Amino acid sequence: MSTGGDKPRGGFFDTIRQRTVSTEIADSMPRGLRLATAYAWRFLLIAAAIAVLIWIVIQLKLLIIPLLAAILVTALVWPLFSFLIRHRMPRWLSVLLTVVVALSVATGLLWLAIWQISREAGRVRDRTVVALDEFRTYLVDGPLHLTELQIDGAIDQAFELIQEQAQLLWSGALAVGSTLGHIVTGVLLAIFILICTLADGGGIWKWTVRLFPQRARTAVDGAGRAGWRTVINYARTQLLVATIDAVGIGVGAFALGVPLAAPIGVLVFLGAFVPFVGAVLTGALAVFLALVYNGPWIALWMLVIVLGVQQLEGHILQPLLMGAAVKVHPLAVVLAVAGGAMIAGIAGAVFAVPLAAFVNVVWLYLSRRGWEHPVDPRPNDLIWSTVPRQHRKSFT
Repeated sequence: MSTGGDKPRGGFFDTIRQRTVSTEIADSMPRGLRLATAYAWRFLLIAAAIAVLIWIVIQLKLLIIPLLAAILVTALVWPLFSFLIRHRMPRWLSVLLTVVVALSVATGLLWLAIWQISREAGRVRDRTVVALDEFRTYLVDGPLHLTELQIDGAIDQAFELIQEQAQLLWSGALAVGSTLGHIVTGVLLAIFILICTLADGGGIWKWTVRLFPQRARTAVDGAGRAGWRTVINYARTQLLVATIDAVGIGVGAFALGVPLAAPIGVLVFLGAFVPFVGAVLTGALAVFLALVYNGPWIALWMLVIVLGVQQLEGHILQPLLMGAAVKVHPLAVVLAVAGGAMIAGIAGAVFAVPLAAFVNVVWLYLSRRGWEHPVDPRPNDLIWSTVPRQHRKSFT
């Protein structure tokens, strides 16, 4: 006759047997399969977390893009702001002057490009039509002897490809907005965030660090400051590279007599902030204008100039300057830009490299336990230098 105490004993032994069977099954599997399955379910969890994070970013795109833009602009203008602070200018006046200078430069460059392009738009269109007709005649009467049907088919395919790629870029998952109201709202929000980060970046970071558990605050603080210094180095280096590209190609276009040399320089400068892709597109535009206006020989020389500048950037500036600043391999940069463009259109291509650099430095800092070997914050550290001296101890 069974008693009430037998059931727990039987259940206990059943559990032992089940665990033994499970252990025997696991031991019977090859070691490689066990390792693969262990890595697989962890990888699935990480992929699911990343997917959820991307979904949240997409839902908050009207907030995330202005935030990232403001952070990148803050890194760009930080040398000027820190210079004003070091020369004992009041903080509010330093913030005001920095924001005014940044908006003036951006507005001036865009106005110059739009003004000259609008003035020459009609001539560019007419010259393009004439050049295309001449090229079409050459294809028909020249050595290739193509038919009108073949030419029309090739043109249709080219236009379809261009439209597909343009639609992918402009209507990416993180496009700034489909209406003028979205764009204006995003710009105003980015300016407001820029003012806040310059005026009280230390307070914002201090509040962010306090969101983490007490034990993790030292690591989070060190990792954040290391990542921020990398973003500043990236912004400075990219600004230098963009300026060299713009001056080289713009001056070359002016020397060859290519029209719209100033807008070409501005577009090259702006396009350089999208690594690899921007330089190729803006360089192709310069060669196209030279071909339409000045003929094939000038276009060939324009192509030589564009390739020379890009070779200078790719083999000297990028490895020496950007490699040291970003600490990301060029292959990773290309993949990051391509992936960012696929996920988020133009915005993803612009922010892919600084985000990859930030994540890379933060990951290395945490994996190497960098907070156990602290380094004094640098003078250009936004997070540190905006904190009053009497409150700096509270960070740790």
